[in-house]
Amino acid sequence: MKAVRFDEFGGPEVLHVEDVEEPHAGPGQIRVAVRAAGVNPIDWKVRSGMVGGEPPIVPGADVSGVVDEVGDGVEGVQPGDEVFGFAVGGGAAEHTLLEHFARKPAGMSWEEAGALAVAVETAARTLDALGVAEGDTLLINGAAGGVGVAAVQLARARGARVIGTASEGNHAFLRELGAEPTTYGEGVVDRVRELAPGGVDRALDTAGHGALPDLIELAGSPDNVLTIADFQAAPGLGVRLSGGGGERAYYALGDAAELFEAGRFSMPVAETFPFERAGDAHARSEAGHVRGKLVLTPA
Repeated sequence: MKAVRFDEFGGPEVLHVEDVEEPHAGPGQIRVAVRAAGVNPIDWKVRSGMVGGEPPIVPGADVSGVVDEVGDGVEGVQPGDEVFGFAVGGGAAEHTLLEHFARKPAGMSWEEAGALAVAVETAARTLDALGVAEGDTLLINGAAGGVGVAAVQLARARGARVIGTASEGNHAFLRELGAEPTTYGEGVVDRVRELAPGGVDRALDTAGHGALPDLIELAGSPDNVLTIADFQAAPGLGVRLSGGGGERAYYALGDAAELFEAGRFSMPVAETFPFERAGDAHARSEAGHVRGKLVLTPA
């Protein structure tokens, strides 16, 4: 089968498409014919050698596709079903394996479904860790990115008020999702307090860029702040980190599908790239300021 792969760490140029051996579903797994695979910051961080791993590697953690093999012990799914979830062994390939997945809603595009898994699991996990509940005011730094978009909608579904930072060009979009937007950067404390004079109950940092001191001030304590982006500054400030270790919120896949069917969840796809342009997708992700997600497709 064809797959995107890199054989050495480096820039986007190390990505290439080549023939690799097809995987087959083992116990507790299904195999899918891939229709779309999301691009996440972790993909280029692994590719560049920032976070470990050992090449050769097929990138891609989230995927959508059609089931074509069902392993022992898997119930409630059969060949031909349309699903999305977490790829085992890399999603940027013509076939990949899944262990955690949900059914793709009929009205959801392959591209949108292929962009969901990492964003919704990360969002739900961080909201759980922060204890976001009905009546809370949550500040999300970087609310227009993939995790931010998911977190806005999942928090709103919990009954929380959401204030989100983003560039002005994304403010109308955030309002459509139910968030109250403001710009990030210098003066954000004053701008947020214009919206919430008493500060906020919780703050989630999805973007980094030195925002943690302001988030702590607004949330009243480092205990009320969590980051998935600023791993360097967080320990010294007493802010919790969440990088995907430990308990995972796989239940969020099904929740997002149900909210989509109820008209209460969406994930914008900023751009779709064929496998052959995986390097371009990584370069755009590294540049930042992507509304929603970037997606790779086999053709």
